[in-house]
Amino acid sequence: MQKRYLRSRSLLRRQLAGVLSLPAAAVPLHSPPGEAPTLQQGHGYVSLSHSGDQVLLAWSPWTIGVDLERQARPIQADLLARRFFPKQEWQQLQLHDSALRAALVLESWVRKEAAIKWRRSSLASDLRHWCWNAEQQELSHLQEGWQPASHCELRNGWLCAVVGQAAEQGIWG
Repeated sequence: MQKRYLRSRSLLRRQLAGVLSLPAAAVPLHSPPGEAPTLQQGHGYVSLSHSGDQVLLAWSPWTIGVDLERQARPIQADLLARRFFPKQEWQQLQLHDSALRAALVLESWVRKEAAIKWRRSSLASDLRHWCWNAEQQELSHLQEGWQPASHCELRNGWLCAVVGQAAEQGIWG
């Protein structure tokens, strides 16, 4: 775990150095273990996600959240959705066959986890309040009414989600 932490923070610092036109050691990154990384005010926002040996990094001038999961990750889609998704989303998912439902649940999960990072919240307190409407392509927070831009795409077998202003304008590298 410590090796993954050090590797991801080093990679984040190197990538941010290019974006911020600073030497890597001068990047004003605050990233204690167990906390989401932040940049000093005026330097934008960062988010990162780990899964297996992969890491997804993001920088934006606006608050941002990202998540990634292997597309072929085996999940108990019905159990997961029934337990953690809002009732209206669960009912919408029931309209699809089990294979498509599993793919939709995974996409919903990564979008919601990215949204939770966008809000600097936690899965435990906020997951059931986020709803992904696949037909309308709309992510919304049922209590607060937020409807942030979200984008999800498949890249080399990984499902990657970005939430925040201009999410669909990301530059993938």
